[in-house]
Amino acid sequence: MSNRILVAYASRAGSTRGVAEAIGRSLAQAGAQVDVLPMAEVHDLGHYRAVVAGSAIQRGQWLPEAMQFMATHRAALAQRPFAAFLVCMTLAMKNADGRNYVGRWLAPVRAWVKPVSEGLFAGAHDVRQVRSLGDRLKFRISSALGVWPQGDHRDWAAIDAWAESLRPQLLA
Repeated sequence: MSNRILVAYASRAGSTRGVAEAIGRSLAQAGAQVDVLPMAEVHDLGHYRAVVAGSAIQRGQWLPEAMQFMATHRAALAQRPFAAFLVCMTLAMKNADGRNYVGRWLAPVRAWVKPVSEGLFAGAHDVRQVRSLGDRLKFRISSALGVWPQGDHRDWAAIDAWAESLRPQLLA
């Protein structure tokens, strides 16, 4: 096994990809060799000493390809340091008890592999990136009512701090 770290992600509109890339940069600055890849492109974890995996959240769940990644690789993930993160707009809501509520959405991941660390991050909301006309309409109404605030709500300082906290757990 090499000293490479994999940061794998599942994203719909690019927000989660951006978080994964930031995590990868932080780990690389610490001297690690890092690959940042969409989960669908990962077929073998044998080359990696550690894995960080993250998904966008839709309807309170990791994306289907992220859950498939976990199911396919759970044995390999259990044999190396593994950290998990999620990206969702619920954490950008003004009156939400976000962290406690959203943290539960990692339960299916925890059931397969216990992460050494978990990151919970708000995402970016651009109605133009929503694929379905029905969902775009729902988001526009929700945005107009102030439920889902438009814009980029990713806290880059928090993302970097979490990535830095992973270094000793993944590189030791």
